[in-house]
Amino acid sequence: MAHSPRGWTGTRTPSGLKRVRQAERREAINAPRRTKAKTLVTKTLRIATGQVEGDANVSLAEAMSALDKAAKVGALHPNTAARRKSRLARKVAAAIGGASVQTAAKITKITGTAAAAKAAKARIAAGKAAKAKGAQTAAGKAKAAIARAGRTDVEATKAAAPAPAAAPKARVRAPSKAATTTAEKPAVKAAPKAAGAAKAAAKPKAAAAKAAPKAKASDADAAAKAPVKAKAPVKAKAPVKAKAPVKAKATPKK
Repeated sequence: MAHSPRGWTGTRTPSGLKRVRQAERREAINAPRRTKAKTLVTKTLRIATGQVEGDANVSLAEAMSALDKAAKVGALHPNTAARRKSRLARKVAAAIGGASVQTAAKITKITGTAAAAKAAKARIAAGKAAKAKGAQTAAGKAKAAIARAGRTDVEATKAAAPAPAAAPKARVRAPSKAATTTAEKPAVKAAPKAAGAAKAAAKPKAAAAKAAPKAKASDADAAAKAPVKAKAPVKAKAPVKAKAPVKAKATPKK
């Protein structure tokens, strides 16, 4: 670890130190030239808009000369100098014509936040519509025309037909607990009534069936009441004796 903090944190090589010296010298020479060019441009715009007294053409020439010199020695890029000269010439011409010109280096905010947001949304929507549409061929244009004609016909028929009067919507209220209990009770009562009607319809048939076989029913009851006689037990058969084995016949000797 170093005993003392580092004082110089930049380059340490000889070539690096030389580049640092060159950059400092160039900045000391070029910065005033860039500043002079900017000052003359602002002065020219103020003279053109009438804020300062002077000749706009003479001031314009001086500003363009300063921009050219800055570009020649490398203080400004040639394209930057050309762009600033072009914009300066257009602004001076517009100011002489009576139009309002922005003279400050930084553009001041003219529109409000809401208006700027609205304009940005409109630009985005226009860009999306242009991308979605794309390049159309003759066939595509013909199809689009047919589709538009169909839409206009449908819209015309809709506009001509009278709109039906909308019926008022009836409010449906949810049934309360008392209403549900009262609605369930008649259903419960109706069930026994239906069962009683079915029994009443089945009564004549049951009576006729009972009147016909009265005697048979009485005979069957008597037979059922009489005690059943127990059957005699079956005697077990005696075991069969095993037969004696049959003796094999003796074969005659030759």
